[in-house]
Amino acid sequence: MLNLHGKPFLEYILEGLIFTGFREFIFVVGYRKEQIISYFQTGKNWNVNIEYCEQKKLNGTGGALLICEKSILKNHFFLTWGDILVPYKIYKDVIEIHQKEKYDNILVTNYTEDPYLGAAIYSDGKVCTNIIEKPPFGTSKTNLNNCGVFIFSKNIFKVLRNMSPSERGEIEVPKALLKGINEQNWKVRVVEMAKNQFRVDLGVKQIYEQLRDDSSWLHFLKI
Repeated sequence: MLNLHGKPFLEYILEGLIFTGFREFIFVVGYRKEQIISYFQTGKNWNVNIEYCEQKKLNGTGGALLICEKSILKNHFFLTWGDILVPYKIYKDVIEIHQKEKYDNILVTNYTEDPYLGAAIYSDGKVCTNIIEKPPFGTSKTNLNNCGVFIFSKNIFKVLRNMSPSERGEIEVPKALLKGINEQNWKVRVVEMAKNQFRVDLGVKQIYEQLRDDSSWLHFLKI
């Protein structure tokens, strides 16, 4: 809900997904959830429908996703982290690839010098072969990082329900994907963002301050 040039960061994500054609949303909320619910309410101001699921226990991205299972009715769904923003074209590209190529699962990657802060993604052509969460600095042989934008089949829930928490006590979406790849022969399509393409991770304070002090980045959202 950090304000950037007149609206909260989360609203930019919402607008991008509406631009792509989405009308039904689930927001996973937790700490200070009242701020989010009070601002977005049912979504009527954007002509969409917003449902809220509360993550009472901070048990990872997979834990957050699991609480949405009963609310997801279609066989495939779109997922994005709430602190990641990419050009709206990326959302559209992912939908078009899903419709044309019929992959059940799609993972977007962004270029980074070293993916040690995220998840290193390895691929063979267009298909993911390995995912290493938080690899030690300097050990990765890939520049592809898990961007935080996905399409999933509902089969992901079956895997998540049978996963043990990581050493951080979390159930993690990337590890569930890797489990599907290794144990169920999932073909996970990798969509690579361009090397210098705009991407924001609001989990970094300095990045927020840069966005707050300079509005030129708004231009990159719709190109």
